[in-house]
Amino acid sequence: MKPGSRSLGIAFSDGPERSRLGGALVRADGRVDDLVGATCTVGGTDATAATIDLFETLDREDVRRLVIAGIAPAWFNVVDLRAVHRAVDRPVLSVSYEPSPGLESAIREAFDGEEGRERQSIYRSLPERRRVSTSSSEDGPDRFVRAVGVEPDRAEEIVRRLTIDGADRPEPVRVAKRAARAFRRFAGDSG
Repeated sequence: MKPGSRSLGIAFSDGPERSRLGGALVRADGRVDDLVGATCTVGGTDATAATIDLFETLDREDVRRLVIAGIAPAWFNVVDLRAVHRAVDRPVLSVSYEPSPGLESAIREAFDGEEGRERQSIYRSLPERRRVSTSSSEDGPDRFVRAVGVEPDRAEEIVRRLTIDGADRPEPVRVAKRAARAFRRFAGDSG
């Protein structure tokens, strides 16, 4: 990955009713080029559309990939990685930070009827998570990556290269998380 290669990191910060998306366009060398924001509904089904809107609002042709923090922000507002990939025509990676048995039972407990079926359908369509060691030491943090539009081995390499100086997450996602929190505070969402 060239030092000037740009990734759009996307993270969410939930308020009581709306989640604020922060988008951070970050070069592979860690420089931040741009920030952008969007919103989605907590407990809704619009996180995929909000992610696509965020990319389109940024309006930068030099984005090489999207790196999203998780796949079920805003209380199971599941991001359809394949739909995002089709819309933006770029590789889309989702990075999570803890081992998990999956979300199927949690979705089933939280939602009935069509709401549950829609979330389950998107969740089941997602690629498998792959464990990625982001540190050269054996006790370094592992991350879990889902990728669409890029081979799994290349996705692992991207996550490793974007995780700077032993940070707990890839730099584009780390900056995006800070931006999302700032957008939420600015909007006055305290919860």
